[in-house]
Amino acid sequence: MATKSKSRWVCQGCGFQAAKQLGRCTECGAWTSFVEEIDLGKNDSVVARNRSAFAITSEEAPVLLNESLPDEKPRKVTGFESLDRVLGGGLVEGSVTLLAGDPGIGKSTLLLQLAAALASPDFPVMYVSAEESTSQVLLRARRLGLTDAPVLVYSEQNVTAIRKNLAQCGAKFAIIDSVQAIYHPELDSVPGSVSQVRESAAAIMAQAKAAGTATFLVGHVTKEGSIAGPRVLEHMVDAVLQFEGDRARQLRIVRSAKNRFGSTSEMAIFAMTEEGLREIKNPSSFFLSARLEKKQGERSPSGTSVIASCEGNRSVLLEVQALVCPSSIASPRRVAVGFEAGRLLQILAVLEKRLGLPLGKQDVYVNIAGGLECNDPGGDLGVAIAIATACMDRSVDPLLVCAGEIGLTGELRSVVSLERRLREAESLGFTKAIVPSSGFTKEQGGKLELIVAATLAEAVESAIPGLRRTSSNSFTSAQSTDRESSGQRRPVSAPSSEKPPPVSAKINEDEDFSPTPRGKVHDKDSATF
Repeated sequence: MATKSKSRWVCQGCGFQAAKQLGRCTECGAWTSFVEEIDLGKNDSVVARNRSAFAITSEEAPVLLNESLPDEKPRKVTGFESLDRVLGGGLVEGSVTLLAGDPGIGKSTLLLQLAAALASPDFPVMYVSAEESTSQVLLRARRLGLTDAPVLVYSEQNVTAIRKNLAQCGAKFAIIDSVQAIYHPELDSVPGSVSQVRESAAAIMAQAKAAGTATFLVGHVTKEGSIAGPRVLEHMVDAVLQFEGDRARQLRIVRSAKNRFGSTSEMAIFAMTEEGLREIKNPSSFFLSARLEKKQGERSPSGTSVIASCEGNRSVLLEVQALVCPSSIASPRRVAVGFEAGRLLQILAVLEKRLGLPLGKQDVYVNIAGGLECNDPGGDLGVAIAIATACMDRSVDPLLVCAGEIGLTGELRSVVSLERRLREAESLGFTKAIVPSSGFTKEQGGKLELIVAATLAEAVESAIPGLRRTSSNSFTSAQSTDRESSGQRRPVSAPSSEKPPPVSAKINEDEDFSPTPRGKVHDKDSATF
């Protein structure tokens, strides 16, 4: 009599297995994430039967670290300068890279453009689509103007057939779109399940290592933003790239979360257009296009400043916008878009304690214009100056750039790669820069007029024209020349948001507050108001 096949319940978030269905995973805490799969047993598992096919074997003997190794093979340049920087210099032979991003963000568009840029008779490229038909891929290629590229397009979901065709065509570069859509025929679970993703990725990886094929795997993300499938998938591949962006904006960013062949602090910036993704080679000019159009001597709007942030080996200038207004609620709002909320609260505390700015009852909003997130501590000074000018309704020179980290005592701390930041600002036409006094040398400034400050108070006083420090904890301002002609006065401090004091009740201490019998009322003169 045939034995009944056993089943198991596997969490699709972390791979935890249970004998029965659970509402909430005891490992990762995910709700309703268990899917029933057929348990083939330890001896009959796909891994056991195909271990020799998936394994990466080598005939080399162990060597010492100080022994001479063969020369490193040159990397394949992709044609996108910033993407090569993210990958560590280009594609590595036999590497497997996982590219993850939200649905509709442009992953397939980017990889199709990448395949067209690399394809040549000497460098075969195969694009495997497991989610779209061949005709749909050809329609996208026609829309992007890539029909002349010698790219092999193959629509298949069976991982065994994919490996066979990759070996037959001798592809040097392959794209699998996507790893959640392919399946192993010897597993009964549906595509996208933990076991299918794990075993299919292992099969593709074994083929890539054996044939020396640089491979890109497209991965889906969950609604929380993490990569769908087992966590082991990220450990198996050589590099993990995050494709970020907002559908309402044309900006697209590729960041490296893991890279065995380079740095993880690099990023590539693209703009989504009708012709596909266009590489932004000068992101600073892209983010500051409106500000750079201002004429020399023209004042910038209040509550704005420019920060010189550093992303890996690249310096990017960003505009900070701040808004300070009276709060109508007991707990004022603190909203940060593109900036860390914890650092914003720290900067507000320093501004109120060390500079005496009345921010305790004000709503504060901070935005990094352009959609790029700034996680660099060197942007603290620019954020503080933007908030101070918004609070005082003042403005700074539009060609002034700021770089510095703020400590809790109000001092300015040095930042890494200061010379690179200042060189980027000088190339865009900026004329002044406020930098910390610690770790500073005159050779770093170049042709910029450097304003050296030891504390945040000195930096704010230097940035805002006509501002004078009367004591260690307060400022006064001369009337700004740009509004004297119109007769308008600029307030130095934020508009007062204090409400009339509430009517307080003074209770007579001799009053008896014991329960009052029904029908009897306390004497109205027993409490004075």
